Amino acid sequence: MISITTAELNTLLATFLWPFSRILALVASAPILGNPSVPVRVKLGLAIMITILVTPAVEKSIPPIDPASGIGLIILLQQILIGVAIGFVMRIVFVAVEMAGELIGLQMGLGFAIFFDPQNSGQIDIMGRFLGVIASLAFLAMDGHLMMIALISQSFTTLPVGSEGMTDATFTTLANLGGEIFKSGLQLSLPVLTALLITNLALGILTRAAPQLNIFAVGFPLTLSMGLLVLALSMPFYAPILERLVYDGLNLMMGILNVKEINMP
Repeated sequence: MISITTAELNTLLATFLWPFSRILALVASAPILGNPSVPVRVKLGLAIMITILVTPAVEKSIPPIDPASGIGLIILLQQILIGVAIGFVMRIVFVAVEMAGELIGLQMGLGFAIFFDPQNSGQIDIMGRFLGVIASLAFLAMDGHLMMIALISQSFTTLPVGSEGMTDATFTTLANLGGEIFKSGLQLSLPVLTALLITNLALGILTRAAPQLNIFAVGFPLTLSMGLLVLALSMPFYAPILERLVYDGLNLMMGILNVKEINMP
């Protein structure tokens, strides 16, 4: 007959629960993996599978604390916060790209072409959706999702369960990261915005020279065509910028978790 004491049961539960909460928080908040189009069962299954793989390596570092105690609940919240912070860092990259698309679409006259974005539970225009898809494909091509999984697995060694967790400086860094949305979004949209500014100036001069010209009949097709042309010419130059944004996000995640190098399997 197999008998398990309460202490052994608490140890087994803590060994699985705390790493699982950190991994599930990352899966739920990270781009691509946390998309609402991904079924909840897939997210849970992925988090459980990763937890089972990393548990043998982290079970010795799990503190002997009852998960149902006050300290155990604090540790649980701490693990969730760490996972959400890591996913938030990488999501900033995609928000910056979508913001660039919204700026471009607004100047092109496509501000009325709005779709519902289930990932953010809000509205996004067609150019933001387009650049968001491009960023997602680039992220997958760079194995960014695999790097995040490898990073969260290594984090249990550099930032073990029950440690002090994230410092005040880390929260300050995450708060200041919001400025990266406007900086990177403007950087990505600047070529198209510059071309459209020149186009609008030319239309303004043309309207002054020929007042009888119907500016609405000429201006909208011209700005739309010019915007699409410059966007198509600028697409090859977006790749290094997207790559830099992704690697900057990964480096910041490594700094939060005190990881020196990502060990890919």
